[in-house]
Amino acid sequence: MQLVTNEDGEQRWKRVEVRVEDHVNVPVFPAGMSPEFYDKCLDDYLSKIAMENLPQSRPLWEIHIIKYPTSHAAGNVIFKLHHSLGDGFSLMGALLSCLQRADNPSLPLTFPSVQLHANKDGENFSMRRTLHKIFSTVYNTASDFSSSILKSCSAEDDETPIRTGQHGVEFLPVGIETMTFSLDHIKQIKSKLGVTLNDVITGTIFLGTRLYMETLSPGSGSANSTSLVLLNTRVFAGYKSIEEMVRPNAELPWGNNFAFLTIPLPKLRDAGAENPLQFVFKARQIIKRKRMSSFAVYLTAKYLQLVSKFRGAQGASKYIHGTMMNTSMGITNVMGPIEQMALASHPVKGLYFVVTGAPQGCQDHHITLLPSLMVGVISYAGKLKVALMVEKDFIDPRKLKSHIEHAFDLIFKAACSTRTSPLPN
Repeated sequence: MQLVTNEDGEQRWKRVEVRVEDHVNVPVFPAGMSPEFYDKCLDDYLSKIAMENLPQSRPLWEIHIIKYPTSHAAGNVIFKLHHSLGDGFSLMGALLSCLQRADNPSLPLTFPSVQLHANKDGENFSMRRTLHKIFSTVYNTASDFSSSILKSCSAEDDETPIRTGQHGVEFLPVGIETMTFSLDHIKQIKSKLGVTLNDVITGTIFLGTRLYMETLSPGSGSANSTSLVLLNTRVFAGYKSIEEMVRPNAELPWGNNFAFLTIPLPKLRDAGAENPLQFVFKARQIIKRKRMSSFAVYLTAKYLQLVSKFRGAQGASKYIHGTMMNTSMGITNVMGPIEQMALASHPVKGLYFVVTGAPQGCQDHHITLLPSLMVGVISYAGKLKVALMVEKDFIDPRKLKSHIEHAFDLIFKAACSTRTSPLPN
């Protein structure tokens, strides 16, 4: 499918013939060099293709095959997919359709179970408590939705070591760094603190980012900074095949079904750098309140759909662009398989993803121009894979990675060595 514009300026999808050779790229680097040399080649190549526009004359996707050994793998395959094709849920479902289990291709891939939040107090609600919950939900929804609109218009974060506050960030080169965490260790923290896996990794990223900021600019660890969390608005029940998602009235339809959740980064002076667990607790409290006692996430998604319907893709892009430009960082995550996968019988050692923001975003459909720091998180084969995409020459990706890894060590040691009472639900 190709996105085309008709005489009235309306964009629509048009079925076209695909020439695979136009979409597959195999770069050539100097032969016989060391893995460290190819690490640098891969980093430079990723930065280059992240900033390049996908050609508008053909379907908006590319595959890049790197046939050189790096320090982490014998080769790399990069899928570059335009966000107008679909959100993370849709594109992950399409990608998984091309892969099989490495141990037994005849068996389906499986995914971690998703536990919905349940009320542990049973059905014993007093009328007073029920009314309080209703009014609280209405208030929180109105507050969060209005904050979301303001964030897209005028409510800017402070300028810090992770936010320049300048326009045109999307035109600048980017750097990409990756890291891996043990899901077993994350589950230990989760069990000790009575929180979720998302709470642990979000608290870790927030603490590591604040420590990085404070190191580069003392005092900025307590600056006014927010993170934009991109959320899938479907009820997750496992990925579906492309055929299932494109059916009329599909339960989990193909397309862009996402919304934003604005999360203030806990401040070092409030959370206390000496107590790293507070970053996990504060992340949990904020996210739980916004997701469980507010419908602002769904209102934002509906608002975005209405803007797109009545003002076109340009209007939707403008709203998203304003929101992104006024925040300090963005986080998005998707769920990967429990088993190791294989591509054409080649075992897949690692799986990472990140949302890029090339300048074409203002012209196309539902594309975001991103802040100086974007984080992509995916679970895969017992590990949690994290990718950092940063504005090159402004944020030091290796130093930021070091601080986030240090933050995880602090949280893990604190959770395992102290008797911490689980946070009440």
